[in-house]
Amino acid sequence: MSELIGIVSSGKAGNTFSIKQCIKYAGGECIDVTDAKTLDSVDKIVLPGVGAFHDAMEQLESLGLVAPLQQQIKQKPTLGICLGMQIMARVGFEHGKTAGLGIFDAEVKPMICEGKVPHMGFNKLKIVGDQKILKGVENETFYFMHSFELVNYTDIMSLSIHQEHQFVSSIAQNDVFGVQFHPEKSRDAGVQVFKNFINY
Repeated sequence: MSELIGIVSSGKAGNTFSIKQCIKYAGGECIDVTDAKTLDSVDKIVLPGVGAFHDAMEQLESLGLVAPLQQQIKQKPTLGICLGMQIMARVGFEHGKTAGLGIFDAEVKPMICEGKVPHMGFNKLKIVGDQKILKGVENETFYFMHSFELVNYTDIMSLSIHQEHQFVSSIAQNDVFGVQFHPEKSRDAGVQVFKNFINY
């Protein structure tokens, strides 16, 4: 029997349906998670997210999922996608200062560069080290759509460059992974990332 992946509701996560479809296409089995009991029943966790840091944390709080997530993420392989990666930081500064889940010692700040923000479109990854969920996609491009970036100096899995500004495009700590890009919008390369996570 394959492992069950829980897709956590963090509010207006418009990418949730696409993520579920992409995981199924990659060979995974997934269910929606909207309460602590369901979270406890899954083998792996995916944190999707489109929108604002504050709104996502407020939604998790209203569902009673903040403390359970902080506990379960330490025990189960977890993948955060875009805002889902960002809310695993210690704090975010979108619409004021908001505490995150605190999984990574990181801050989420506005992306400041010479080029246009938000950063939208396909971009490359500069992979740092040997990271399992990025196996086979070293030379691929991924779809990004974000105005904020996660600032961390110790858990970097890959870096990317937007208009000469280098930012963290993925992060890893033990069995917890975060990607700033959207694998569900990144064609075959994104499917491979989900396959790597499913088989992790």
